Formats: sequence, C-alpha cells, structure tokens
Amino acid sequence: MKHHHSLVVAVCFVLLVPPARAQSKYPKINLAAGYQVDPAWPQKPADIKWRYVTGVTVDKQDRVWILNAIAPHVQVYSSEGALLDSWGHAGFKNPHFLRIDPEGNLWAADYGAHVVMKFTPKGELLLTLGTPGVAGADETHFNRPTDIAITPKGELFVTDGYGNNRVVHFDATGKFIKSWGELGVGAGQLSQPHSIAVDSRGLIYVAERNNCRIQVFDQNGKALAQWRNLINPWGLWITPKDEIIVCGSSPARWLAERGNLGNPPTNQLLIKFDTTGRALELWTFPLSQPGTQIAGSLDWGHGLGVDSKGNLYIGDVADESLTHRVQKFLRLPAEK
Repeated sequence: MKHHHSLVVAVCFVLLVPPARAQSKYPKINLAAGYQVDPAWPQKPADIKWRYVTGVTVDKQDRVWILNAIAPHVQVYSSEGALLDSWGHAGFKNPHFLRIDPEGNLWAADYGAHVVMKFTPKGELLLTLGTPGVAGADETHFNRPTDIAITPKGELFVTDGYGNNRVVHFDATGKFIKSWGELGVGAGQLSQPHSIAVDSRGLIYVAERNNCRIQVFDQNGKALAQWRNLINPWGLWITPKDEIIVCGSSPARWLAERGNLGNPPTNQLLIKFDTTGRALELWTFPLSQPGTQIAGSLDWGHGLGVDSKGNLYIGDVADESLTHRVQKFLRLPAEK
C-alpha cells in the first residue's frame, strides 16, 4: 500500500505599497471660459406665459427681448430680470426669430402666417413683407420664413426656409431686390435655412439644419464657404467683434423616421467662430429630459442673444415640454 504525502506550501503575498509621494501642486487656474446659469433670472410674473420661446435678442441697452408663441408674444426684460414691457399682435400665428434693426425697430419672422413684420418697440405694426396667410415663392410671397438679418444700412435678408429653400433680399424700405437658393446639398444650394446673420463687412451667414452646416455668402448670393461637420446649427448671433456664436447640437445623420435632421437633438452645444470658420470656443450644456427639466439644462435651445458683458440668453422649444423658458447664463471668463 502506497502512502501519499501531501506537501502544503504556504505562499505569502506581500503587497508592496509605494512610498508616500507628495502631490504636485498644480496651478488651479481656469484657462477655459465657461457659463453659469442665473437661476434668479428673470422675475417673470405668474400671469405671463411662455410657449415655444423661439426668438431672443438683446438691444444696445442690454434689454432682453423675447418672442414666443402665445400672448403676450413680445416681452422685454432688464439684464437683472425685471419685466419692462410686453405686448402681442393679432397677426402672429407661429412667430419664429426676432431681430432689432439699427433704428431700434423689431422684425419678426412668422412661418405660420408666411410673413415678416416690422414693429416699433411698443408693438405698432409698421410694415409687412409677404402676403398674410398665403404661401408662395415670388417677390410678394414667402413659404414659412424663418429669420431676418439686417445690415447696418437697414437692408434685409430673409431665410425663406421651412417651405422654400432660399434667401430673399430687400432694401431698407422693404422693396424686393433679389432671391437666391434652391433645395440641395451643393455650394449655394440650401436645405432648411433656419437662421441668418450678417457681419460688419456685409457677409451673410446661413445656418442650414438639414445640411448640418453654415454657409457664407456675399450679398449677391455667391457662395463663399461652407462650415461642415462641426454643429447642427439652430440659431445664430454675431457680436460687435464679428464673432459668430451658434447654438445647436452635435452633427447628426438622417434617421428614416424623422422629417428634420438632428431633431430631436442628442445634446446641446454652443460654438463661437471667427469669420473664417475657425472655432474659438465650444461649450456644452445638459439636454433636458422630459419631466426632469432643471436650471442650467437646455430643452432644445433655439434663439439666443448675447449682452455687452458676454452673458447668454437662450430660449427653449422642445416639442415634449410644457414649461418652455428663457435662461440667462453668466459669462465666466478665463483667468489670467
């Protein structure tokens, strides 16, 4: 009979702990600019309602003008948040973007009414471009216009963008000059031109949501440049330094079940460009989820304005939301 001897081997694992090492004392300096929501802005009265806050603009006195789908359609707030004025107009059906001309008058695009309207600051209607309630594609008709850019001389460039895919040029009196653009993806063609802006040199910037690009034109309609694969642009703003600020979402590809590219968005971005298309700054904001809207998140950011201190004002338009709003984001500059 054989005897089996078991050899028991004890193995000791020694955990080698590196000697304590002093942490590097990094200079905790913020070289990145940023934004912080101001939860106290604005002090909106309880009886003032917001619904699809598509238009936001800021005047030379840093007053914030808001355009939304229900009366009072236009509301004016101070930079501190006090309601200064409000008014509505029976001609509004689906108001979209809101702009201020060099004389201080307001221009509103209304895609539901197929018109662009000019108002005094107190809401007196001065001029209507297009034929109210009638769609078309000639000198006197729009088909669901989206936005207006106004030159220092008062000339107008309208993105006739939800029904037609063109830019329409008028002089300062509202006289038709020309139009350009057709549906497509090539240089000079357009697909849902959603927002428009003009810089101090007169160059025209057009945000195309369905082509996920910004196109640059001269005032004769010549295509000069395309900024692609950077942002799906929803709204444009140009600073006095000719910096182009764009709100939107990350570039997207088409989904078969959706009628618009990048809708709904997957996130919320803002990018600041120079006039050559070089990105100067990029910021991200949380995307609000249905039923979980919190301060500082964006619920499909649409219209935006920037005041003289660099603070942002952004309006929400999400289909699922019943609590649309405008928020103020305080500019946090980079440290030196």
